[in-house]
Amino acid sequence: MASGTQAVTGGRSGEERPGGRTARRRLSVDERREQLIAVALELFAHRPPEEVSIDDIAAAAGASRPLVYHYFPGKQAIYEESMRRAGQELAGRFEEKAEGPLSERLHRVMGRYLDFVDSHGPGFSALLRGGSVAASPGTTAVIDEVRQAAYEQILLHLALPAPSPGIRRTVRAWIANAEITSLEWLAERSVPREELQLQLVQDFVVALVVTAAREPAVAVELADFLAAEQPEGPTGLLVRDLTSLLAVPGLATALTRLATPEA
Repeated sequence: MASGTQAVTGGRSGEERPGGRTARRRLSVDERREQLIAVALELFAHRPPEEVSIDDIAAAAGASRPLVYHYFPGKQAIYEESMRRAGQELAGRFEEKAEGPLSERLHRVMGRYLDFVDSHGPGFSALLRGGSVAASPGTTAVIDEVRQAAYEQILLHLALPAPSPGIRRTVRAWIANAEITSLEWLAERSVPREELQLQLVQDFVVALVVTAAREPAVAVELADFLAAEQPEGPTGLLVRDLTSLLAVPGLATALTRLATPEA
C-alpha cells in the first residue's frame, strides 16, 4: 500500500539545487498527515496492530512522538484511518469489466484480492478475524463496507434482472468463504496461491449451480453463463474434474441410485 505514496524522511522533502545542494521544505499539514498514514499502514501490513506503537510510527516517519499526537489522538485513530484507506483499496480490487466468461472475470478479481491479502497480512487479518485489540466500531465499519462493495460487484457481474433472496444469500456466503479461506491460507500457506485462486472461483460456480437446482429462474440464467465459458477456463476445468469422479469405482452407481426415486 505504501507504494504509490511519496516517501518523506525527517518531515521534509528534497529538491535538487545547482551545485548539488538539496533544498528542504517542510511538509504541509495534509502532506504530513498523509505521510503518517502511509507509514502506519506499512507497519500494520507487516506486524499485528498490537505490536505497533506510536513510537514505531514516529521513528518510521522521521517525526517526533508529539508530532504524531498533533495529528492523531492516539494509535487507535491512526489505525482506523489506515484501515479505512486499506479498505478502499481492497474494495476497488473487486471492480472488473463485465467482459468475457463470468468465471474468468472472477478469477482476475480473486487474483487481485489474494495479492492484497498477501501484502497486507497481519494488520488486516487481525481486523478481519475480529480478535485484534485494535478492533472497534470504526474498524468493523471498514470491513462491512468492503463486504458490501464485493457483494454489489458480484451481483453486477451476474447481471440478473431481479436477484432472488437465494442468489443474494449465495453471494454473501461465498464472500464469507473467500474471506475465511484466504486468511487460513495466509496463516498456513498449505496450497500455492494460484491453486487457491482457482478453487475460490470454482467454489462460486458450484454454489451457483446448487442455487440453480433450487430455483428454475436461476437455472435458465445458468445456461447462458455456461454457454459463454471456455474449456480451459475455471468452469471448464471444474466440469472435467467432476466428470472424472464418475470413474471412481462404485461412485456412478451410488449417484444413479440416489437420483432414481423408489417406485
